[in-house]
Amino acid sequence: MSVTLECQKRPENSKSRALRREGLIPANLYGHDGANSVHLVVKQKEAEMLLRKAAVNKTVVDVNIPDLSWQGMTVIREVQVHPWKGTIYHLSFFVVDKPES
Repeated sequence: MSVTLECQKRPENSKSRALRREGLIPANLYGHDGANSVHLVVKQKEAEMLLRKAAVNKTVVDVNIPDLSWQGMTVIREVQVHPWKGTIYHLSFFVVDKPES
């Protein structure tokens, strides 16, 4: 099963709490460009829908970042959740290689 998600590049000097108040979840993408990572934001509703469909470390997620003109296959590596409320605090994505046919 493959799921598609559209992200935006996180504005510089933005605070995580302020982003969450605006309905955005901070996220990171690792491995898209060697050892570099990218700071992203995902809409909260999209992140919640994604986690209903996807399993951590198992489901391939197609991530599209129009700001960087990058699109690729990733896997959710880590999800940080508030201990009592259950709201999503942070997502981490790792790039996976395309399977060769």
